Amino acid sequence: MSRVGIILGTTRPNRTGEAVARWVHELATKRGDAEYELVDLKDYALPHLDEPNVPALGDYRHEHTKRWSEKIGSLDAFVFVTPEYNHSIPGVLKDAIDFLYAEWNNKAAGFVGYGLDGAARAIEHLRHILATVSVATVAHQVALSLYNDFVNLSEFKPAAVHEEKLGLVLDQVLAWSGALRALRAA
Repeated sequence: MSRVGIILGTTRPNRTGEAVARWVHELATKRGDAEYELVDLKDYALPHLDEPNVPALGDYRHEHTKRWSEKIGSLDAFVFVTPEYNHSIPGVLKDAIDFLYAEWNNKAAGFVGYGLDGAARAIEHLRHILATVSVATVAHQVALSLYNDFVNLSEFKPAAVHEEKLGLVLDQVLAWSGALRALRAA
């Protein structure tokens, strides 16, 4: 059974992403087709990239990096839950990706974005970043609007259509993860 990490890509106080990530986790877990785990960047307290060697070498010196490496290495696929900050992803999410290299390779990823315009630009940036660490990203995505899917821009109340869209994302993530299994094993 595939292990899918639902990565909450912000550590901002009072973040609305926590409710979004819990929603993704709850709906995904109900499917019973994989092991889904919520991975909150806040729990890893990664600083700005502080490893002396390039991540591709896998020579990690700091315990926080080793712990992060172990978590990402244990997963087969990802669903990134990201807000859009200034038309891109949060810096903490970029740093979390940059800390590692091989641990990301030959895995699949899908996206749930939220922002004024559904985080489309953030997701596009994230696709480019993940391509560099050999993550295959799926076509479907969930784009949540702060105007339509949140009450007063803060209380998460997603439109029903997003459940179906999330199902398509998860279907693709699992299919691609399965297809990449042989590459991960090599």
